[in-house]
Order: sequence, then C-alpha cells, then structure tokens
Amino acid sequence: MNMTLRSLLAAALALGLIPHGAAFAQSAGCTVSRDAGARQVLSCPGGVTVTAEAGAAYSLVDRNRDGSPDSASLRRKAILVDVDSSQHAGGFQVVTPQAIAAVRGTQWAVDVAGGKTSVLVVRGSVAVRRPAGEAVVLSPGEGVDVTGGTEPLVVRRWPAPRAAALLARLGQ
Repeated sequence: MNMTLRSLLAAALALGLIPHGAAFAQSAGCTVSRDAGARQVLSCPGGVTVTAEAGAAYSLVDRNRDGSPDSASLRRKAILVDVDSSQHAGGFQVVTPQAIAAVRGTQWAVDVAGGKTSVLVVRGSVAVRRPAGEAVVLSPGEGVDVTGGTEPLVVRRWPAPRAAALLARLGQ
C-alpha cells in the first residue's frame, strides 16, 4: 500500500467514514461485506470469519504476519468469531478491556458493554481469563461475564433468551 492510500485510509477512519475494523482487516487480506442488519462480515484467509455488530469498535491483528488474523481487539459492542481449526493453525484470541478469550477452532460471541465482557460459546470450547488470572473453559451454550474485579470467574449455562438476544444482534 503506498503512502497516499494509507493517508486516505487514516483520514477516512478518523472521520468515521470507514468502520474501525474494515481498513485493518482488508490489509490483513480479509474481504469485507455488510449484511441486511448493517453488520460487517469479514471473511479472512485461513478459515477466520468475524461478524461485527453495527457500531462495534474492534480491530484485527495478524501477529505472525501469515496473511490471516490471529487476534481481535474489541472495545465496544459485539463480534462473533468463527475459526476453522482445519485451516487456521495457532489459535485465535479476542482481547477486551476485561478479558482474553482464546481458542484453537470454534465459534463464539464476545460482547463489551458497561464495564463488562460477556463471552458465549456456540461451538467448540473457549478459555476465558482476565489479563492477570486463571482461565475457565466454556463449552457450547455456556457463558461467563467478566468485570474488572478479582473474584473467580463463574461459568454458567446461558438462558436461551439471553443467548438468542446476543446471537440475533450478530445475525444468527
């Protein structure tokens, strides 16, 4: 990417003309589309798909520079991550102000709102921990709410209405 295009992308991001994750994701080799609910759907090399709720503040990171993102930083609202472990080596993690959720291959939703991170597993298993703390492992249908405190994380089976409400925001 030449400096002129970078300058234009930076200006468009600053003005809010491009959603926060879009330009970075495209530079990581992802294609971006929008669904009927104005959600951003990023299809990335290596079997990674990220669906971002309209208005979500996030970015994708390709730490090992293999052309496929291996991490997302989420600051506001929700994303749904689907990682195909048969195509994506090395796992994937979502980092929020309160938590780190990491997997090898699965589908899960992460929501950041009101000083809390909520994680729900749709398929597979996800390890969730605070930046400094012990991890808990979630299975399908289970979730955890993570605040900035130090109390142990409590894994719960999410009630169907709560799970359905979060997944509906993500087009599921």
